[in-house]
Order: sequence, then C-alpha cells, then structure tokens
Amino acid sequence: MTRVTVVGGGVVGLTAALALAGAGHRVWCVREVPAAGTVSAVAGGLWFPYHVEPRDRVVAWGLVSLARLTGLAADPTSGVALRDGLLVERAGPDRWWTEGVTGWRDARPGELPEGAASGVVARLPLVSMPVHLAWLEQACVAAGVELADGRVEDLDELEDDVVVLATGLATPRLLPEVEVSAARGQVALLANPGLERWFVDAGADAGLTYVLPHPGWVVCGGTDDPGEDEAPDPDVHGEIVARCRAAVPALRDAEVLGSRVGLRPVAPAVDLRLREVRGRAVVTDVGHGGAGVTLSWGCADEVVALVAGLG
Repeated sequence: MTRVTVVGGGVVGLTAALALAGAGHRVWCVREVPAAGTVSAVAGGLWFPYHVEPRDRVVAWGLVSLARLTGLAADPTSGVALRDGLLVERAGPDRWWTEGVTGWRDARPGELPEGAASGVVARLPLVSMPVHLAWLEQACVAAGVELADGRVEDLDELEDDVVVLATGLATPRLLPEVEVSAARGQVALLANPGLERWFVDAGADAGLTYVLPHPGWVVCGGTDDPGEDEAPDPDVHGEIVARCRAAVPALRDAEVLGSRVGLRPVAPAVDLRLREVRGRAVVTDVGHGGAGVTLSWGCADEVVALVAGLG
C-alpha cells in the first residue's frame, strides 16, 4: 500500500483519488477549492471528447469512462443520465469519436438544421456536474480518501513519496515544463421547460451552439476562445441565449437563470505520465481541455497503473 497525495479536486482529481483508494492505497486529496468551485462544475457534462488530443489515447480513455458512466446512470444520486441527442456535422462526417461506441446512427435529413451536411443521433451519458461532483466527494470519503482544502505552492510542501497532479491550469506553477493554457468557455443557464434531448452544433454560422438539459436547468453554450477572464460578458450571454433559443424553439420562453464562465485546461495533448521530480514520483494528469468528465475514469485507471508500476 502506497501513500499518495492527489493535488486537485475537480472531476479528474476526484476520480483519480477514488480509483487509487479502490486499489488499496492511502490517499490524501488536497484542493485549492472544493469541487463546486472548480471548472468542472461549470461544464455541460456531455460525454464527448471535445477539444482534446491525442485521438488514439483519447478514444481508449473515453471508452473506459463511457462504460463507467453508463453503469452509474442506474444510480439516481450520481447525476448521470443516458440521453438521446443530435450532433450536427456542418462539413460532413467526422466520426473518429464513435470508435467502440454503440447506440448511434446517421441523422435523417428532417432531423438536421438548415445548412448541415450530416449528423449523428446518439445515446450518451449526460452528467449534471454539480450533482456528480458531490457524489464523487462522498464516494471518496466513503473509500477512505482524506479531503483537505489548501493551496500547494511547491511540491516540497508535500510529504508523500508519490504525488498525482490533477491541477489543470495551476500545473505550471508546480511543474513549469508542463504546457497548459486557458480556453474560455462561457455558458448560459436556462430553466428546463421539459427538454430531455441534447443538441450540439459546433460549426453553426452563429457560433458554437449546444443545449444540454438537466433536471431543473439547461446548460446553453457557448464559447471556446483563449483567455482567462472569468467574468461573464453580457453581450456574449445575450448571443448565446439567442442562438440556443433559435436552435431549440422549446427554450424561447424559458427563464434565464444566469451566466457562468469556465476556463478549460487545454494542452497540445493530455499530459498523463510518470516523472521523477527532485527524487519524488510525480504523475501528471492534466490537459483534458473540454473533455474532463469524458476522460476522467479512463485516465484514473491509467494513474492507478502508473502508481502500481512503482512497486
């Protein structure tokens, strides 16, 4: 049994901590803010490998998470539901993400918006992130993970021989050689008028458009631009609401509940590997872009394997 410190309390850090505890390790998870304050809590929660590389590893990690989330959908407390929806393809089929995925088909012409070349109708996990993050925290505690709030300024502050960094944009502060940057994602929250189907049109002329319905609210997006400003832009908010209402007419009279901004931790590729840093084993698990929940469980399993290899 190894004593492991996981730094980071978003979906990636919590799933890694839970998987490590399940493998028999003693785990301490220290996070600068609780899960509800992380970028994970802003995410729309659809299982889909958005804005992340490399594709071959993303497919493998994603399939592990897909199976785990599909299983969790049977637990109403997990925040996971299986929902049908439409992914619009403006430039024709680009379906690398469907490798190993079942439950999808070509969209029929009558299902597509004007100007779309093709599309995919799929049944995928849709995760209410605030609910799921609370579930993960409770699962970690039940598994014996020690959760602690605090800011780690230097790896030398930590006593354990093995450290897992799931620190997203904060990673370069601890390991300057890690390349990760912020992609600003703004969303609007609307009351759910009874929607169950999701909708994604990343190539819409009006801009990135997605509608992800959860019990009580709908996450409507969005933006994906470089930047670190976490204050919602009122003009962008109005544009998001307008184009989502145009895409999904059932939202036209839905109450607007608010606006949120999350900073996606984007990298040239997910940095999941074992390093030796000043005599200490450090596993990085960062750079998941817009696919944190999509890759979380698959990456957590690889973290466990890397830690096991140290023995």
